[in-house]
Parts: sequence; C-alpha cells; structure tokens
Amino acid sequence: MSQLVQYEITIVLNEEFNDTELKNWAFEYAQELQKLNSAEISVISRGKRELAYSINNSGKGNFIQINFTSVPKYIDIFSKNLKSDTNVLRYLVLNKN
Repeated sequence: MSQLVQYEITIVLNEEFNDTELKNWAFEYAQELQKLNSAEISVISRGKRELAYSINNSGKGNFIQINFTSVPKYIDIFSKNLKSDTNVLRYLVLNKN
C-alpha cells in the first residue's frame, strides 16, 4: 500500500466567478478528490487578486487553496482534470511532506 502524502494546491481561476459559482466549482473538485480516495480535504478561498502579469488577457484571478492527503499516483489524474478546465488560469501542486 502506498503512503499518504500531504499536498497543497493553489489554483488561479478566471475573475468572472461570483461567490456562489466559486463555491460550487470548489465543491465539485473536492468531490473529485474524494473519489480519488483523498482525505482531510480543506478548501480555502483566498479571494480575487491582481495578477503580477496578464494570463489569457485577465488582469485579476480568483485564488483557491486546497489542502488534502492522497496517494501520489492520483495527483497526475487530478492535475489533468485541472489542466483541461477552461476556467483554470494556473495551478501549482506542492508536496508538504
């Protein structure tokens, strides 16, 4: 059995989300993590912020932080889902161990 690893993902979404849409989006991805046998999932909205540089003609972005524990082999699957989401401008996965 693989060892569980703590991860932190920071996701920058386009600025067009309102608060309700942002919560629904984050809830859907938290459910995806649960389907991938992740545990201790916490979602933190870091708010709308100015970007240091324009990404896809966007000057602002909604920042979401997701903390969870998972088996490393599932991170690639989750990253592919984020990469294919047109609302995601950028994301960063950090191993916290």
